[in-house]
Amino acid sequence: MKRIVILFSGNGTNLENIIQKLHQKELLVAAAITNNPKAKGIERAKKYNIPLEILDHRNFESREAFDQALVERIQKYSPHLVVLAGFMRILTPVFTSQIHNTINIHPSLLPLFKGAKAIERSFASDMRVAGVTVHWVSEELDGGKIIDQACFHRENERLEEFEAKLHKLEYELYPKVIQNLVRTISS
Repeated sequence: MKRIVILFSGNGTNLENIIQKLHQKELLVAAAITNNPKAKGIERAKKYNIPLEILDHRNFESREAFDQALVERIQKYSPHLVVLAGFMRILTPVFTSQIHNTINIHPSLLPLFKGAKAIERSFASDMRVAGVTVHWVSEELDGGKIIDQACFHRENERLEEFEAKLHKLEYELYPKVIQNLVRTISS
């Protein structure tokens, strides 16, 4: 069975969604790794008995030192795919040069609204559609090749409704993309 490692920093809703839809069905979630010892997603991973590692980025002297430790943790699991699910760290070339099959989901229609506060910036825009993007992770922040996107037409939503629609798209699109990718990645 193909293995993935999921990286997260916060609530872990995408983490839990992926576990519920794919773990021990289409693939094995070999581990969940967080950089935030207070992440709510820790309890979600524990609930499903997913091997969990906490690697606090504040304990490292540089981004590169953290990324090297992260690479070493990931490599222990020999994953076919690394999945960023709300992992709020900008990865350096130390990571991107060693871990190649890494994907991320971003809450905008890239290449628009890269980086932080994408939901708020997309919401404040005059765009009549909004959506999410799954892309390969590269050295450029939110600049890797786009794998897939999903969108909806805007209808004067409040920010909370707008954000809920984006998350609903994430929960539908991300597992499908992961499922398709692990089927095509060779052992």
